[in-house]
Amino acid sequence: MLRLLITIGAMLIAGPALAADKVTLMLNWYVYGEHAPFYYGKEKGFYSAQGIDLEIQEGRGSGTVTQVVAAKTVQFGYVDVPTMMRAAVKGAPVVAIGVALQTNPMSAMGFADKNIKKPDDIKGKTVATTPGDSMSQIWPLFLKKTGLKDGDFKVVSGDAQTKVNAVINGQADLLLGYVMDQSMKIKDATGKDVFPIKFADYGIVLVSSGLVANTDYIKANPDLVKRMMTAAVKSVEAATKDPKGAAQAILNANPKGGKIETLTQGFELTIPFYKDPTGESKQPFRVSDKIMQESVDLMVEYGGLEAVAKEKVKSFYSNDHLPKASGS
Repeated sequence: MLRLLITIGAMLIAGPALAADKVTLMLNWYVYGEHAPFYYGKEKGFYSAQGIDLEIQEGRGSGTVTQVVAAKTVQFGYVDVPTMMRAAVKGAPVVAIGVALQTNPMSAMGFADKNIKKPDDIKGKTVATTPGDSMSQIWPLFLKKTGLKDGDFKVVSGDAQTKVNAVINGQADLLLGYVMDQSMKIKDATGKDVFPIKFADYGIVLVSSGLVANTDYIKANPDLVKRMMTAAVKSVEAATKDPKGAAQAILNANPKGGKIETLTQGFELTIPFYKDPTGESKQPFRVSDKIMQESVDLMVEYGGLEAVAKEKVKSFYSNDHLPKASGS
């Protein structure tokens, strides 16, 4: 009887402590291959093992998601870090707690059979853009780096789907998009291969997508943030070893999230961007000071980021919430 009472008492004491923390992660956009690790980690129980009940929501652009995180409407966002910096330098209380893509996947892409393979080939062509998205913000930097001028090509504007449709229907020769995102949407719709002219191949040293959180939320929930990053790191590490399984996890959660072939290919195209270009770290999400400094410097020089950002580089990101890892 005494043993039973002790057991019941222990259960009563432990019960509340075992309750999972409910958090929401808002993605930068509608789901595509790049997002596979989050779904894979949730499916495999990596987040629940850290006491986290994770809800994943689709977003409507990095700028909008950054605002939502700043307002504490959601706890975490997965956004384009340079876009987040634009908001942070103006006072938005947000910081990157992990930089996933340490080389930028932005590109100008069109059908491979059109043979548009270098910046000079863009002359005389029509480019589809979405005003205000992360690609259009970096596009002027690409033009300056490659010697192109606005008058060298025509521009058509529209939302994300309109931009894709413009290339599919021949109203545009190229669109601005991520290597692993829009190219896969076009291939899904047409079965045709797409060739991307990658911004990173022309001297644009910029970080890309990362996890961000509200600075006040981090201060109030340091342990939760560390548990979130522990699960996120494990999710990326595991997903890269099982790309098709990671892509399938998207469809298991969202059957209308795409096609397994292109979701898999899209994630496989994402994997190289996880690598730290400096070679300082092999741990996902851990970014070097050098890469962040170069990213800010380029944004200030070419991308319209306020000059004061050079003095605030350390305020834009933190590796403090990542789990310890050898070689990091």
